[in-house]
Amino acid sequence: MSLLDSRPAPWKTCEAVLTETFHVLGPQGEHAVSRLLRSGALVPSFRFLELAEPVLKLMRRYSDLPMGFADACLVRMTEEDSGSVILTTDSDFRIYRRHGRLTVPCILPP
Repeated sequence: MSLLDSRPAPWKTCEAVLTETFHVLGPQGEHAVSRLLRSGALVPSFRFLELAEPVLKLMRRYSDLPMGFADACLVRMTEEDSGSVILTTDSDFRIYRRHGRLTVPCILPP
């Protein structure tokens, strides 16, 4: 069973994460990610223009790590939707806090 099997689609994300995903996976991963987007299983749903200040505040707060733009958007998404869980390979999500004090719900592969 894959990690995605435990969470039914659609999976929400932001454009910043899609940019990083396409970059990291390169041409060999482009087809799979494109298929998820076209099918509606992966949905960019973040509204940065409405949430710019909280995202930038998170980046300032974690500037010592540093927290990237995509990570800040994802943390903010968990603040907006308390039932969300981040699927990631980035262990920094164990350090980040939403609403200043709550752990960020995430699934990291073993």
